[in-house]
Amino acid sequence: MSHKGILVAGALFGALGVMIGAFGAHGLAALLESHNRVATFETAVKYHMYHALALLLTGAMLFHIPAKPLRLAGLFFTIGLLIFSGSLYILCLTNISWLGAITPIGGLFMIAGWLSLGHGILHNWPGKTV
Repeated sequence: MSHKGILVAGALFGALGVMIGAFGAHGLAALLESHNRVATFETAVKYHMYHALALLLTGAMLFHIPAKPLRLAGLFFTIGLLIFSGSLYILCLTNISWLGAITPIGGLFMIAGWLSLGHGILHNWPGKTV
């Protein structure tokens, strides 16, 4: 992903995270409570927002460190956010419990994103002294 694409994704996911969080708190409260999924929904929104911010950070860093591991981090964060939070959102709305089995795949992509970000910083930081 390009730095511009990563920044746009981060901004859009941030806006979407606020909208989904508000909708869950107000429009879906009864449904989430009836499915006993309030905590699950809150986890999905929390990780959604963390990774929207990670995308913004990664995109901004790409202006200074145009390294492939940072572009990969952006891709991994995007895929991870979609799979992790997306599967939890659908689980909360449908109460189809097997969707919880997909969630860790998204978590693995998120972890890969953080590791790729760290790798990109470690090996490409200008004037690296580590």
